[in-house]
Amino acid sequence: MRQFGVATTRREEFVDITRQVAQALAESGLEEGAVLVYSPHTTAGVTINEGADPDVRRDMLAHLAALVPLDGGGSRFRHAEGNSDAHIKTSLMGPSQLVPVSGGSLQLGTWQKIYLCEFDGPRRRMVLVQTLASGEGA
Repeated sequence: MRQFGVATTRREEFVDITRQVAQALAESGLEEGAVLVYSPHTTAGVTINEGADPDVRRDMLAHLAALVPLDGGGSRFRHAEGNSDAHIKTSLMGPSQLVPVSGGSLQLGTWQKIYLCEFDGPRRRMVLVQTLASGEGA
């Protein structure tokens, strides 16, 4: 398993971590299989989505904020730390993504990037990358 740190700069943001995941894959030497990209945090998730147009990330963050407002949107959050919205958004996005690997490369679509989803920053986050070898010939 490999890991790397990500410094976030805002309370909510999507940070492109595709390059770091690809580097971890290259260091592993895996040719065929998959990588599991995992955030061990309760207020930061991982997603895959479009990387060409930054408005996609802005739209996603805006709609998540509308769906789960910081103040609870009229329903009172009970969690004392004041970041219940971040916990809910992380559960909606999920803590991990599984990415196929072939020929030693991430098999992402043309426009896809891997993002750390920060919902309670700015913070220093860790991302874990676990390689999973294909059953074929392994």
